[in-house]
Amino acid sequence: MEDSEFAFEPPSDEEIDYEDVSNGGEDEEENSDVEEKGLSKTKTQSPWDFSSYTESVAEEHARRSTTSIDDKISKLIQQRNAEIIPEKDEVDDDVSSDSEPDRQEDLKPEEEDDEVLTAVSSGDNRSFFTKADGVSFHADSFSNLHLSRPLLRACEALGYTQPTPIQAACIPLALTGRDICGSAITGSGKTAAFALPTLERLLFRPKRRPAIRVLILTPTRELAVQIHSMIGKLAQFVTDIRCCLVLGGLSVKDQEAALRSMPDIVVATPGRIIDHLSNSMSIDLDDLSVLILDEADRLLELGFEAEIRELVRLCPKRRQTMLFSATMTEQVDELIKLLLNKPLRLSADPTTKRPPKLTEEVVRIRGKLEGNQEAVLLALCSKTFTSKAIIFSGTKQAAHRLKILFGLAGFKAAELHGNLTQAQRLDALELFRRQEVDFLIATNVAARGLDIIGVQTVINYECPRDLTSYVHRVGRTARAGREGYAVTFVTDNDRSLLKAIAKRAGSKFKRRTVADPAITKWSRVIEQMEDQVASILREEREEMALRKAEMEADKAENMIRHRDEIFSRPKRTWFVTEKEKKLVANAGKEADKGSKKKVMSAEEAEERRKKEKKKREHEKNLPRKKRRKLEASREMLEDEAENEGNNRSKKDKPGISLVDLAYRRAKGAKGAKKAADAGKAVRTNKKGAKKSSSRVSNSRPEEMKELFQSDMSEKKQKRSLGGKKASSFKSKSRYKRR
Repeated sequence: MEDSEFAFEPPSDEEIDYEDVSNGGEDEEENSDVEEKGLSKTKTQSPWDFSSYTESVAEEHARRSTTSIDDKISKLIQQRNAEIIPEKDEVDDDVSSDSEPDRQEDLKPEEEDDEVLTAVSSGDNRSFFTKADGVSFHADSFSNLHLSRPLLRACEALGYTQPTPIQAACIPLALTGRDICGSAITGSGKTAAFALPTLERLLFRPKRRPAIRVLILTPTRELAVQIHSMIGKLAQFVTDIRCCLVLGGLSVKDQEAALRSMPDIVVATPGRIIDHLSNSMSIDLDDLSVLILDEADRLLELGFEAEIRELVRLCPKRRQTMLFSATMTEQVDELIKLLLNKPLRLSADPTTKRPPKLTEEVVRIRGKLEGNQEAVLLALCSKTFTSKAIIFSGTKQAAHRLKILFGLAGFKAAELHGNLTQAQRLDALELFRRQEVDFLIATNVAARGLDIIGVQTVINYECPRDLTSYVHRVGRTARAGREGYAVTFVTDNDRSLLKAIAKRAGSKFKRRTVADPAITKWSRVIEQMEDQVASILREEREEMALRKAEMEADKAENMIRHRDEIFSRPKRTWFVTEKEKKLVANAGKEADKGSKKKVMSAEEAEERRKKEKKKREHEKNLPRKKRRKLEASREMLEDEAENEGNNRSKKDKPGISLVDLAYRRAKGAKGAKKAADAGKAVRTNKKGAKKSSSRVSNSRPEEMKELFQSDMSEKKQKRSLGGKKASSFKSKSRYKRR
């Protein structure tokens, strides 16, 4: 049926009481329907929980002898003078008293913005995909999708009543083992669309033979944790299905032990799972039945194409493959042709379709506002968007600075970016999920897949570079039929993106004007806080330097104490050798310099690696003499490459090849040794050697040739001796007893 037949139920107005949850009522928490549409009127379980995966941040700081950024900020707030830096409430009172509120109006495109935009569509080979005739995007309940009772009971406990369009279309087809390429609007329930049929198939697996049967790949660690938590909630009434989480930032030894126990489902990031497959014993994917790639376009954007190809090579060919993404690009289409076999393309919604209740706004940063972007942000967050907001910055340093400014200004904020440890990142998500902080300041790490309860506003402090990134950022709000706001700061350099967003948003696109007195007030506050920001950053640098020194000292102590054990461990390997890495790196450098040489792609590097592997296997079966010749010729080629790299002007003189010379030297040395042992040759003394050193160095090949010829002539003389050769047989009388 058409998508218009599906409608979200209105969200509940009841707020989550986290005090009751902390007192033991966690199982009675109201579900805000994270990815799924169906909202239950009764209190249900929450599908996400980030706090149970790592140690607490307080324990981590105590172990590392450091202090958190919140402790540093609270210490400075206590020390500062209230007259110099006004508190948040005082600033709000001053601003509200002498300034006008923010204005919201329809966006009027400028003259240069009136150009006609053409939609860029990726090449879609319809012939590659199987026709999805008779596929229904509507289902009244999950019981109509042929799911078992334990899974239906879990859906009821989570509050999922009616499937979303992508779930209604995907679950029945996935149960039949078909390859699926699914795309849908953000927040439409893609996680449950592949988790439910996977769990249903695992209920009928051969239980006597444990094996890794499902592999789920995600681009980010936080998304992997979220999917692992979701699968645990859906399988809470199925006791014999085990799920393992494999990602960076967590203990490698614990993950190795978990993988050796052969869990049924593995949720992983590509780099860490390849590390385990290459370096851990008794871990393989020989019995894999289902391969799932979530947010496939982001996997390719982060440079995981070579890793995905390696994992596909390690997986069996007879498997079910499901690929999901909110946007489909040309790279994703190429990956589909590589991975999937006669797939079905399920598009529940257009990839760039805006959520029905999302209000998109733009704040133009130009003129006087170009240097006061932080003041504009603080003015918005102090009056208009005061809670449940995600702020996206462009860099990790900018996100950390905003975190310090928000803390000094009296706002409750958490940060999420790559400079934090895994425990700190998950703790920030948990604090924001439990609404203990009002703002989450993040980079693009939080732009994909994360589905957090109650996000009302997304603020793009740094404008995204393309429309796809913008779609995923604003997709963190207005999910599952809720209302939401998306505010984007746009400079003069972002006009092309502004036009694309304006065409996509249509009539819902508004322009917000921030009051000038509020910006002026907050710019003064930021100027007064600069010294405190600098002191916090300086203290963090000192702690980091001290921690690095302690780590180096601990490393040296461990090397001395456990030297034998450390060196006895096998070296960890990677599926790409060091030479191939250098080739790719050199190709990248040449491309940056503007050279005309062709840059090696990931496919070419993979083919080259396979060819070199076949060569090495072929060389192992060769005779020893041929192997030595090949090694000698390889050394000669490396020497020639070094000579070319050093740009030597003199060319090598033509003469005896290196292989023949090495062979003659070996033979000559062997003959000379035999002659010396037989007493037929007299070695030169040191004085003679000194006098004739120049002659020997100049005629070394001739000397080896003479020694070789003397050895051969000696053998000829032995053969030409007349008469019967002296028998080497000795009497057996020496064996008799005396």
